[in-house]
Amino acid sequence: MNNNNPIGIFDSGLGGLSVLAEIRKLLPCEELFYVADSAYVPYGSKSESFIRERALLLTQFLVDQGSKAIVVACNTATAAAVPLLRKEFPQTPIVGMEPALKPAVSVTRTGTVGVLATEGTLSSARFAALLSRYAGTVRVITQPCPGLVEQVESGDLNSALTRALVEKYTAPLIEHNSDTLILGCTHYLFLRSLIAEVVGDHIKLIHSGPAVAAQLARVLTAYQLLAATTAPGRETFWTSGCPSLLQPALNRLWTSATPPIALPESAPALSSIV
Repeated sequence: MNNNNPIGIFDSGLGGLSVLAEIRKLLPCEELFYVADSAYVPYGSKSESFIRERALLLTQFLVDQGSKAIVVACNTATAAAVPLLRKEFPQTPIVGMEPALKPAVSVTRTGTVGVLATEGTLSSARFAALLSRYAGTVRVITQPCPGLVEQVESGDLNSALTRALVEKYTAPLIEHNSDTLILGCTHYLFLRSLIAEVVGDHIKLIHSGPAVAAQLARVLTAYQLLAATTAPGRETFWTSGCPSLLQPALNRLWTSATPPIALPESAPALSSIV
């Protein structure tokens, strides 16, 4: 594997751009390939078998493009598919993500932590194991958030509808005396300012994006796969949806997009986007 090969990253849609930003911040010289599976967003309401099928397809596509490592920038896809991906792609380092329960438990003062996540993440065996391992005596209140992913996908980060959804989903957590909220979906990072405005500055908002980037850096170091260049890396984007429909939201969420690339015939389900 060439050290200057790209890192492949995928999510159900554009939420994983929040993870991409942390990776770019920590690893400025890496080439980054990103796939938004926008034809099937959101993953939260899909079956595990369906998510595994999509994860296999997207990982295979990124491996075919020469990716030296894969980041599953989606909590739901990580919960459903990461063990399978590691089995099917044993030569490729796979980095997943999960809600930041451990750091949230360590900082709560009231002993109550709230989790905003998708239904798929909250109902997964992986999340249950996370609770068993880290919750201890801390009370963890979970809240599925249908509709929030779609608001981010459309680039609607602060409309009356988006605010109403945030108020609806955070209210029960605050009523139960949560002083720390976990943003357990990569899409929710783009609503961080709105969530903070709704719940107040005294509520801590925690996410796992920086931890994922740090773990990726550790994995690349261990495999001796860090980029052997000091030149700034570039980002390349694909989508399984319609590029022109996704473009406005992409422009809002990621301001330094690269020119489109030709779509390989081996991946007819994916289209390149700016």
